[in-house]
Amino acid sequence: MLKGFREFILRGNVIDLAVAVVIGAAFTGVVNSIVNGIFNPLIGAIFKADSLHNVAVIQIGDAKIMLGSVLGAIIQFLIVAVVVYFVFVYPINLAKEHAQKRRETGVVDAETPVTELDLLTEIRDLLARDQAPAGGRHAPDA
Repeated sequence: MLKGFREFILRGNVIDLAVAVVIGAAFTGVVNSIVNGIFNPLIGAIFKADSLHNVAVIQIGDAKIMLGSVLGAIIQFLIVAVVVYFVFVYPINLAKEHAQKRRETGVVDAETPVTELDLLTEIRDLLARDQAPAGGRHAPDA
């Protein structure tokens, strides 16, 4: 039982998930600050209220339905989704696309930076071409 637990904990994806949770928790503070400091006052000004919490309050008997709070949560979610997509998902997908294109064609785009792997591949190809017999074996120039 302990062996299985140790294998589970030492998997790379569990550690990646733990790092994502910690970064997500830290990022939540930043997003909350942006929403509460910028977007809530703007939306509150549009609706003539001091914050989103006071916007669209529906009173049913003794209960208050705070639609403004829901709107704030939706805005916060959208901000997080936009930042995660454009900061993490889009660049990673772009890098994967470039890597796939390199594997399939072997051609490096002019806009793509040259990597060590590209240089090593070029050196290997040049060495193989220089050492290939061209009708007969010859020694390289010294």
